[in-house]
Amino acid sequence: MSQLFSPITIKSITFKNRIGVAPMCQYSSIDGVANDWHRVHAGARAVGGAGLFIAEATAVRADGRITPGCAGLWNDEQVEALIPINEFIKSYNCVAGIQIGHAGRKASAARPWDGGAHLADDDGGWPIIGPSDVAFDDDGVRLWKAPSAMSVQDIKDMQACFVDSAKRALAAGYQFLEIHGAHGYLLHSFFTPLVNTRTDEYGGEIRNRARMMLETVDAVRAVWPENLPLAVRLSAADWIDGGLTVEDNIQMAGWLKERGVDLVDCSGGGATPAARASIGTRTADQVDLAGQIRTATGVGTMAVGAITGPAQAEAVIADGQADFVLMARQFMREPYWPLRAAGELGADVKAHVAKAYGFYLG
Repeated sequence: MSQLFSPITIKSITFKNRIGVAPMCQYSSIDGVANDWHRVHAGARAVGGAGLFIAEATAVRADGRITPGCAGLWNDEQVEALIPINEFIKSYNCVAGIQIGHAGRKASAARPWDGGAHLADDDGGWPIIGPSDVAFDDDGVRLWKAPSAMSVQDIKDMQACFVDSAKRALAAGYQFLEIHGAHGYLLHSFFTPLVNTRTDEYGGEIRNRARMMLETVDAVRAVWPENLPLAVRLSAADWIDGGLTVEDNIQMAGWLKERGVDLVDCSGGGATPAARASIGTRTADQVDLAGQIRTATGVGTMAVGAITGPAQAEAVIADGQADFVLMARQFMREPYWPLRAAGELGADVKAHVAKAYGFYLG
């Protein structure tokens, strides 16, 4: 029997298989509000057999968007636009999930296909924040803003925004919540010594640098229903000297598990330009990091990075490296990847894809 296509129950939610659509920024929202593009993007993967769909990185407030086209969850209009999308996802026995976060010093950027550098405040951008006042880059060519270092009150206000977005996620019909603590965005930038140069209780040794992440998780855990899964995405390694190691993230994962986090989504890199550049060469290593974290802490893990083939995905689950396999680009190429994978692995196609397809192709 295929392990990839076996069900798993976490809290009150049963996932029909271990295949998840990783959060993929679409840069297609208007003032943070989803539209028909998001309905089709999510709906196609639900119809195609994914057991879990995680909506793109969604900002907890307007200045937390990576770009002006990023999704948001700071007002009720955004909630209303998401409700029918989630109803459609769930109607095909796919769990509706969302990733919430704040982009920190990497916010206020142009869309990737427009260059990705920071936008001036008078040209569609906005002021940015971070744990320290050091800009993400200084290549002397493109605009890279210096963030304002957050005060302790700023930190408390931000944590309240995460709480508000978690409440809105529930109102929008999500069954699975992921907090974004990776890729050099705000929570990761507090944790990594590559960015955090603070000297107060939120900087310095590892427990202090972890404080922002852990306090935010505690605050969200207090309002997110106990019977619904809660996940955190980590950059499981920074992959450059002086950055976070997998051992650091094993410690973080243990602290998260103590706080009721059910799953750690193991990504990597992104904190600095050098760490961001490493993503392209090290993504395949993330699966092994997920296995190390799972073995060391007992927390559930989600593996992501350079996973493309059914046999490869099956091995990740069968070998105990992760509880879920997440894919992004492969789902762009093949919205119905689970249909192909079920055929190759001998699973029951009809039990996983929409009846209108499975009846004829199963």
